[in-house]
Amino acid sequence: MSYLNFDKSVLVNLEKSLTKELIRTNRAGSYNSTTLIDCNTRKYHGQLVVPVPAIDDSNHVLLSSLDESVIQHGAEFNLGIHKFKDNNYSPNGHKYIRQFDCELVSRTIYRVGGVVLSKERMLVSFEPRVIIKYTLIESHSPTILRFKPFLAFRNVNELTHQNDKADSSFCEIENGICMSLYENYPRLCMQFSKKPTYIHQPDWYKNIEYFKEQERGYEFKEDLLVPGYFEIPIRKGETIIFSAGISEVSPRKLKSLWEVELTRRNPRTDMFECLKNAAQQFYKREADKTYLLAGYPWFKARARDEFVSLPGCTLTIGRRDYFDLIMKTAVEEINLFLNNSTNGIQLQGIDEPDVLLWFLWTIQRFAKATSIHEAAEQYEALATNIITFIRKQNHPKVFLHNNGLLYVNGKEKPATWMNSIENGIPITPRTGYVVEINALWYNALKFTADLSREKGNEHVSNLLDYQAEIARESFIKTFWNGTYLYDYVDGNYNDLEVRPNMILSVSLPYSPLDKQQQKSILDITTKELLTPKGLRTLSPKSGFYRPNYVGGQLERDRNYHNGPVWPFTFGGFAMAYLRVYKQSGKSFLERMLIGFEAEMTELCVGTLPELFDGNPPFKGHGGMSFAMSVAQVLSVLEVLKNFDNQ
Repeated sequence: MSYLNFDKSVLVNLEKSLTKELIRTNRAGSYNSTTLIDCNTRKYHGQLVVPVPAIDDSNHVLLSSLDESVIQHGAEFNLGIHKFKDNNYSPNGHKYIRQFDCELVSRTIYRVGGVVLSKERMLVSFEPRVIIKYTLIESHSPTILRFKPFLAFRNVNELTHQNDKADSSFCEIENGICMSLYENYPRLCMQFSKKPTYIHQPDWYKNIEYFKEQERGYEFKEDLLVPGYFEIPIRKGETIIFSAGISEVSPRKLKSLWEVELTRRNPRTDMFECLKNAAQQFYKREADKTYLLAGYPWFKARARDEFVSLPGCTLTIGRRDYFDLIMKTAVEEINLFLNNSTNGIQLQGIDEPDVLLWFLWTIQRFAKATSIHEAAEQYEALATNIITFIRKQNHPKVFLHNNGLLYVNGKEKPATWMNSIENGIPITPRTGYVVEINALWYNALKFTADLSREKGNEHVSNLLDYQAEIARESFIKTFWNGTYLYDYVDGNYNDLEVRPNMILSVSLPYSPLDKQQQKSILDITTKELLTPKGLRTLSPKSGFYRPNYVGGQLERDRNYHNGPVWPFTFGGFAMAYLRVYKQSGKSFLERMLIGFEAEMTELCVGTLPELFDGNPPFKGHGGMSFAMSVAQVLSVLEVLKNFDNQ
């Protein structure tokens, strides 16, 4: 039995199966996503979702779903499922599912009377194409498969409704048809490895519902166009492959294409291998540039997320090639930013106050994975330029004060990763001297001094060490309250809320704190913030504690950073715990990882979401697959595997 395996008892229970989702990407922006039973519950779900640059910079759902039917003796058994008004599901194809697993690719086994049918699917690497393989395992009578494509042709953030503009005409191509419903959209080419019969009967299926959108307070009903249906006879033991892409493919090559793609897949045999697969799904090649997406299904490349995630999503899993590709693009765009140019920058939020500091941390992780010498050879000049850029007050959102600390204005616009807003104003207005930004600043100064020293620039190195010592003394004087660290300090205001941000001052390679202070911070973090899914964003003792990420957009925004657990924080906590408790802390962290392993079969199978509720049962929410979550847990797994107390 595979690591990710679900039996009939789970699959036919809609309360369970509809909460479990899947996502697969092609590393070029396209993806395939739905639930275990192929019932779409989000507007972001679809069998083929692709970028359409001719329209905008978002993804677009072309093929929403594909309903299969088994026909024997004139009787039709529809394997599809859609939700309609009043909790009605039609057809009820899930009742025929007997097994689902996704060790290499997702595979569903259906049993309809004496018919046993296997369905497997994957995306073609770097090509906007989904291929689905059907194998008739068992049948005692002549069998026909019927396929109904449900077409959307709309932005993932919108829904479509019956209209007169949709072009339902089609062109015949080899073993299939192609269509484009609206202007500026590419053709959707639907083909089979075996010649089908196509019956053209355009019809709108109205008021299909997506309950995930209903929960979030969004529009949740959609009309989808079914242009007609395909029919193909299939024999016992025979395999038929369906392809949907924005270009034609030779049907004769579909089987070999499947085999080639299968050799590129890594088996998901444990949590590490699941997260390794998930990490590589965030890669996005775009012409000669490569990025790390913040997550799926709605995120783009965001600078902070990319640098926090990059080491874990590349170096930790042996993908130095992608680390170099992504860093090459990042270096180009950072140099543009340092030269006050925005032309050509696609990394969102590159000007946020902590982004350059996280970039230097990424280089620091690279130095640990390779050598300080290699890091200095590649990045010392840029690292020094970044520090100089900040010291000379050239950063538009960061101000270096005479006490050596960095000051940010977070009153009118968010200045940190806790960036939710209401009416344009930060809900969590962290402003002034912010604890994690200044911990990152101290660490950046010390590490850049190391790089300069390695290159023989002793004068620069000494200057940076001197600057770091000023920052360290001011850091303790400003943030230390005798038990833990203020979250931020602005003038005479010292924010006493216990949040996870202070753990960075313990976990970063260079900490401005002594051992006793480090342990004190770790103790209060463990006591008030730690859960089986990571650290809460706010202590339950606070009057502002709002642990559940539920309700409409405004309610969720208010709760976003005021109680829910963000799993990426577990990375910093684990590093801090090992720093304080060393070898004796290893077994505790290994037990903590059980909470993350349980998630491999929950919200999005084989990966980790953006956040969880702050109280039991710690239900997952937000983006179904989130790069920072995956990266930080991968890093902890790798550190524990190689941990040595010497």
